Amino acid sequence: MVTSAAPRLMLSGLSAGRALPFPALLLSARRWLSRGGAPRPPGAEEAASAADLLRDAAGEAVEEEATRSGPGGKARRAPEDASVLLFPGQGSQFVGMGRGLLRYPNVRELYRVAEGVLGYDLLGLCCEGPGAELQRTVHSQPAVFVSSLAAVEKLHQEQPRVVENCVVAAGFSIGEYAALVFAGAMDYAEALYAVKVRAEAMQEASEAVPSGMLSVIGRHNSNYVTACLEAREYCKSLGIENPVCEVSNYLFPDSRVIGGHLQALEFLQQNSKKYSFARVKMLPVSGAFHTQLMEPAVGPLSEALNSVNIQKPLIPVYSNVEHRRYTEPKQIRRLLVKQLVSPVKWEQTMHAIYERKKGVGFPYTYEVGPGKQLGTILKCCNLKAWKFYKHIDVSEDEKA
Repeated sequence: MVTSAAPRLMLSGLSAGRALPFPALLLSARRWLSRGGAPRPPGAEEAASAADLLRDAAGEAVEEEATRSGPGGKARRAPEDASVLLFPGQGSQFVGMGRGLLRYPNVRELYRVAEGVLGYDLLGLCCEGPGAELQRTVHSQPAVFVSSLAAVEKLHQEQPRVVENCVVAAGFSIGEYAALVFAGAMDYAEALYAVKVRAEAMQEASEAVPSGMLSVIGRHNSNYVTACLEAREYCKSLGIENPVCEVSNYLFPDSRVIGGHLQALEFLQQNSKKYSFARVKMLPVSGAFHTQLMEPAVGPLSEALNSVNIQKPLIPVYSNVEHRRYTEPKQIRRLLVKQLVSPVKWEQTMHAIYERKKGVGFPYTYEVGPGKQLGTILKCCNLKAWKFYKHIDVSEDEKA
């Protein structure tokens, strides 16, 4: 594996020389506390045992965790006793994030491993900046990834039952990698290597073509298809070959992000009323992520993921591309690559996770990582589910 020489987490409570990937830190309570005894390094047999313990969590949907007994008299977890973890994406980063997490066990180790994989002081960049460097794609993606998993460590220390009772995880764009690490599908250091390659390749693709992303708040009669088509035709009139203008993010009802050539986005801004757009705003990003303009990044990321060991998640993790849960490693590898050039279907994912029969309760939702954007989106997608939402802060001051 590519990262075989990279440092791996040495977790407390293990025999000297036994290394565990990051998920073991968070899933150890789920795997072993109910049995008693010290954790052992996970292998195929351990993974099978963990999967058995998590079978209730891997049901058809969270709503199946109802209070009534299932077949054979086996009690199912009540929705109010379950939790969902959401991991944010690029754009949520800010200088100072991570500073409030350093007192929690293993967080400094997460950043130390990151420095070894990335080759620079990520902790210093997150805590002290400079902001211009943190905002760059090449730095912001690893920063959000690591800080989000550090936030999970905080949650694990302060509310271990939330982590133990997590039944679903999902992440927005780069957040999907953090969700997969948390769910035991990928090793922390190896996933970070893939994130590094992804960020570098996307940065390079962004610099190759003047492009960007336009946030659009629409109305019930907004016509995104026609808007993007006419924007592309406008670009062709300017002599731009193979212009790109397409929906790159589905956020919540009547809210989309459109990515593409800058000229296409400028055209949409100038003609927003024609397409019944209520509000448009350029996002502070360097490229058209999740569009065909990211095609140059596909090869490098595909090569990196082929060198990473990927396993079936121990709890359901939802794909941005298909807004359905991952079922096998081959699917994870394929869709993570496809995610680069496909829209993030976050609104559809929220519906898939939170839709339930009338009268069935909602799980508690925790946004783990910088920012509260996913909570805002959840509120717009499902107000009832949002009432059980909480955010795990990553920037609080250190306690004396």
